[in-house]
Amino acid sequence: QVQLMESGGGSVQAGGSLRLSCVQSGATKSTRCMGWFRQAPGKEREAVAVHYSTGRKKYADSVKDRFTISMDSAKNTLYLQMDSLKSEDSAMYYCATNTYCSLGSFSVNDFPYWGQGTQVTVSS
Repeated sequence: QVQLMESGGGSVQAGGSLRLSCVQSGATKSTRCMGWFRQAPGKEREAVAVHYSTGRKKYADSVKDRFTISMDSAKNTLYLQMDSLKSEDSAMYYCATNTYCSLGSFSVNDFPYWGQGTQVTVSS
């Protein structure tokens, strides 16, 4: 059974940085993809960044050049380095994974396994 556990959220001032981590336990596949999503109050959950099994990475336009997704396969851990944070980045951040992904997988509906989330609050 796949389990995901996020950590690293917190409160930071605008312009600051945070690093999120997500540890996956249970069965893993070399074909998996893993991603970060976020949901602000009153808004739909949206994709932030996805790491594909090929090593390719995809980012939402709103975070390009500020956020970096990476994976340590040996540790089954996904990271999200968030720099130059803005108040609009404030949200609950979720880690998600799918056993098999196409390179176009970038939607909430493409990911069946989710963590509980970690809160990120950016004050201006």
